[in-house]
Amino acid sequence: MTDPLWQPSPARKARANLSRFIQLIGQQVDPAVTDYDSLYRFSIKQPEAFWLAVWEFCGVVAETRGSRVTENWPAMPGTRFFPEARLNFAENLLARVGDDPALIFAGEDGSRRILSGRQLREQVTAMAAALIAAGVEPGDRVAAYLPNLPETVIGMLAASAIGAVWSSCSPDFGVQGVVDRFGQIEPKVLIAAAAYRYNGKTFDCLGRVRELAERLPGVSRFVIVPYVDEDPDLTGLRDAVLWDDFAVAGGGPLEFAQLPFDHPLYILYSSGTTGVPKCIVHGAGGTLLQHLKELVLHTDLSCGDRIFYFTTCGWMMWNWLVSSLAVGATVVLYDGSPFHPDGNVLWDLVDELDIAVFGTSAKWISACDKAGIEPARTHRLDALRAILSTGSPLLPESFDYVYEKVKANVQLSSISGGTDIVSCFALGNPLLPVYRGELQCRGLGMKVEIRSDDGRVIENETGELTCAMPFPSMPVGFWNDDDGRRYHEAYFDTHEGVWSHGDYARLTPRGGLAIYGRSDATLNPGGVRIGTAEIYRQVEQLDEILESLCVGQDFQGDVRVVLFVRLREGITLDQALKDRIRQTIRANTTPRHVPARIIAVPDIPRTVSGKLTELAVRDIIHGRPVRNTSALANPEALEHYRDLAELAD
Repeated sequence: MTDPLWQPSPARKARANLSRFIQLIGQQVDPAVTDYDSLYRFSIKQPEAFWLAVWEFCGVVAETRGSRVTENWPAMPGTRFFPEARLNFAENLLARVGDDPALIFAGEDGSRRILSGRQLREQVTAMAAALIAAGVEPGDRVAAYLPNLPETVIGMLAASAIGAVWSSCSPDFGVQGVVDRFGQIEPKVLIAAAAYRYNGKTFDCLGRVRELAERLPGVSRFVIVPYVDEDPDLTGLRDAVLWDDFAVAGGGPLEFAQLPFDHPLYILYSSGTTGVPKCIVHGAGGTLLQHLKELVLHTDLSCGDRIFYFTTCGWMMWNWLVSSLAVGATVVLYDGSPFHPDGNVLWDLVDELDIAVFGTSAKWISACDKAGIEPARTHRLDALRAILSTGSPLLPESFDYVYEKVKANVQLSSISGGTDIVSCFALGNPLLPVYRGELQCRGLGMKVEIRSDDGRVIENETGELTCAMPFPSMPVGFWNDDDGRRYHEAYFDTHEGVWSHGDYARLTPRGGLAIYGRSDATLNPGGVRIGTAEIYRQVEQLDEILESLCVGQDFQGDVRVVLFVRLREGITLDQALKDRIRQTIRANTTPRHVPARIIAVPDIPRTVSGKLTELAVRDIIHGRPVRNTSALANPEALEHYRDLAELAD
């Protein structure tokens, strides 16, 4: 058995929130609960007792909780959690803030802003009053086209305080991408930045906002944050007002609307690479309870800790990060490129701001490795105790990089879930060791099972990641899907009554998980299912290759594997390199994994949240149209793939 890369010390385990929770359950509810494995079994076998204990342990603030924990159990979909509860999401996020920093903002240009909890509450109060004055009522939508700024957090908290529904896109979305999203939900107020910075350049937003004003007629107020451009010209933009003129301080105390547990809080969006994005509606109570469980128990976050996640406001990790305020933690926001002026900028933040929990994407960790960045030599990282990674499978070699080149005594938690559940199915655990290439554990209360194509539950084999039991952060539904048909088709058509997530995964003998990529991008040469991540982990070990993308191409009645590679500057994809790529893949996987074609490309298309667009490339090499290029950060990259698979190898 492989030795662990990291194990928590006895002292760390003793002071972990999860240890206190296990002790509480063992003493008050079930004496059989003595460790994580028994706690996980308890959370599945006694879900009502478990979720009630999470509510109490994490200190959920509510006008009333009610006597019932669930209704219609175990219908999936159909189960409701805490059906009698009345609460407010924003009230919970502001309940534990005081004079210490609640938000610390760091800009790419070196700028810093700090908001204490008291200041945050004051600004939320002013914004909430302004939204009410603008006619926003519970259930109305407030949308944001913003960078990762304090104003984004303030706007969300103000909207949720009065019962409005929040939805956000990052400013690198094009106009059509924004219309595809906000056009479906018809916001009453849209908040946007005048400009933003990325990689040393300034990008104007007002031109696009003027176009949006023409295409979103239901917006009655455009609120402009004077970010980067401190004196923006609003000429020609209807119903426009600057942030400071809209959210004027003063007025009475903030009154939090007490709403049902399932009251809509967020509208998030599917990637939109195969059509108009699905508008996924998440409820306030389910989001809060699930995030508290993950932050307090799995991430071991406590009041006063500083937590950072490199994310935009178009990725669900922003929503997850901001929920840290409910724990009393300080949230660190960063806007800009993670490689400007060099690849140390985020590690610099860890030292400067004493960040304890640092989150990022698997691709960024891999990029740091490729760039030769070694924070263990150049940084202190004294406060850093946990590194979180998501967005795509974290390659085993990236585990090696973190422990060899970043910090040896750190908990590396690869986590996996998604926009669909605004949370995780598998994630970290402060009581368990970290093994190379594995996610530490399944989330508490999440009956995660791996299923074969015929629906059998399997272990230590690859298959579809599913969840066989209701959980609080299941979507309330999809927007404009009154009969629930599209919602059911998205998650429950494959296995009736079981959530099918679309990930290709394996449950390991240790109880951890290995994720192999999206199951809808699974390769199938000769009828053998292959996860694309299995190929990526081999190819991206090679120094000559910066990144890769792999698809299956229909060919002569079968499927052949086509591998696209982006090479380091000055490197040529000659026969010797192709042979070495194939030899590396064959030696470490199977002959079925070896690509039939290997083709060099100058760029790899990805969504605005940074995910590879395997399906879009698969469509284009088959001559099919890509139905929603506005979902891509670099749609022009697709042109490199037309007819490439026909080239001689």
